[in-house]
Amino acid sequence: MMWKRINPVMLAALALLTAVPTILLAAEGGAQTHHVHLAASNASEAVKWYVRHLECKSIEERPEAINCGALEIEFVVRATLGGSPGTGIDHIGFSFADLNAKMAALEAVGVRGSGVRLQRFEDGATLRQAPGLFEYGFIFDPWGTRIELVEDPETLGFHHIHLHSADPDAAIAWYHRVVGGERAKLKGQLDGLLFGTVWLFVENHPEGGPASTYQRSIDHLGFVVADLDVTAVRMAGKGVDLQELRAPANGRSSAKRAFLSGPDGVSIAIVERGWAGVVPEKLLAVDNRIPREPYPTPRTPWGEPDLQGIWTGNAAHGIPLERPVEATQNKTLTPEEAAARRERGTLGSIWGYEREWRDTTLDYAKLAPSRQVAMVIEPSNGRLPAMTAKGEELAAAALAARAYRRLAEGPEDLSTYVRCITRGLPGLMMPGIYNNGLQIIQSPGYVAITKEMIHETRIIPTGEHPRGPDLKQWLGNSRGRWEGDTLVVEVTGFNGRASYRGTGENLKLTERYRRVGPGTLEYEFTVDDPTIWETPWTATFKFEKDDSQYELVEYACHEGNYGMTNILSGARAREKQIKEPAGT
Repeated sequence: MMWKRINPVMLAALALLTAVPTILLAAEGGAQTHHVHLAASNASEAVKWYVRHLECKSIEERPEAINCGALEIEFVVRATLGGSPGTGIDHIGFSFADLNAKMAALEAVGVRGSGVRLQRFEDGATLRQAPGLFEYGFIFDPWGTRIELVEDPETLGFHHIHLHSADPDAAIAWYHRVVGGERAKLKGQLDGLLFGTVWLFVENHPEGGPASTYQRSIDHLGFVVADLDVTAVRMAGKGVDLQELRAPANGRSSAKRAFLSGPDGVSIAIVERGWAGVVPEKLLAVDNRIPREPYPTPRTPWGEPDLQGIWTGNAAHGIPLERPVEATQNKTLTPEEAAARRERGTLGSIWGYEREWRDTTLDYAKLAPSRQVAMVIEPSNGRLPAMTAKGEELAAAALAARAYRRLAEGPEDLSTYVRCITRGLPGLMMPGIYNNGLQIIQSPGYVAITKEMIHETRIIPTGEHPRGPDLKQWLGNSRGRWEGDTLVVEVTGFNGRASYRGTGENLKLTERYRRVGPGTLEYEFTVDDPTIWETPWTATFKFEKDDSQYELVEYACHEGNYGMTNILSGARAREKQIKEPAGT
């Protein structure tokens, strides 16, 4: 909110509107704010985020809702059309006793691993002062909701709901007439409606009319009344019709709920006292077991097993390489556990990306996340084998050399991934938050495998082709052969400059590609580097066929590699700061 004083003409108009009778203020004492309904990729991870960062409380037996003091926040897992800015509900607000400390703590956590993104003003600051009111700043949750943080010790916790409107005067009059609220001034300056301790503000939309809240990250506002049937009669008498007035079939109580459309495309729910939300639909599961009956792999016109098509690793994103120690007895995850795990993986790697980049969120991925516990299948405990003494030495040196632990002097100090060179093997095959496309094209004696991330294409001979010169390459030298319906690819001749977990020039990688169903490609790989590990190890995951909707896009990494520029310029700025401390 760009806090400012209301002009005298608006004040006069608002004063006149206070005389308008409200529909709900009679016997039931008016409606009160009850909840804000937010869309998220995963409800359980959204709950954890708000509990951790905004000090809300989880609600027992309601895993999709939280109590933020003055009202509840309910989460729904579904597709969205974008974040809250620009809609009729631009943002929600929370108040803290020490905003500077709170914002500093959020900035210290950073975007990675938590999904907290701070909005900076034109001068680079995260906080501003509203004269006569308080300091304020903005953050975004990982699912697109804009959140204002203010310092108002008189009202801590959930503080306000901020609407945008093409006609703020008419909008605030409508809310006062239909849902009630007390006309009041925040700190004697800012006009709004007060529902208990929650403020409702309406500000002019900067570009005329705001977008509808339908399927945006803040989907609707919820108000509570004593008797919804009585309320519906009163509203009908004033020309306001309620829709879907009933107790939902999957409701946790017998309380009824209805919807109506507010000004500027704002969706509003009216619920009865005792409302406890709805039980979310069960998530679909992906069966990760290999079919008991062998799958008859289709053949190419020249008689080889046909692996061609566009495949995606979206469903496999979130599977850890190693089996977590606490999950050693689990054979598979529940669908809910798998969804939460994938969301944690997404949050841990978004680096401030907008949700539109995140292919693996539940609202963009067509397939439910895999329930596979871990990728490693050999050793049988799902853990990597012991490292050699040399491997431990190299691992420690690599950790110390990582650019985020020190200031990068130049591009060479950054990974080949950041430098847009390659992810290496088998790293490039691993699923991530986006660009998980895999395309396979075959011809007699050759298989071409294209991975979408950093546009890697490998041409793999499968026939009796003469070996070329013994060159060391980023992705090594691949030679393929068919073992029944399985494509086996042996890769040697690595240059060691695109290491995977310490692998070097002595790495021998053996890959196996096999169709285990009409839409499932099993990928298995064995890593054998005696310099690093005492024994070889094997891992596996699956790609799903998606010719109908998935299209590999150009990965123009160098053209848009702002990360490189910012990392190096940030390092130079930090060096200057260290050399010339502030105040010297």
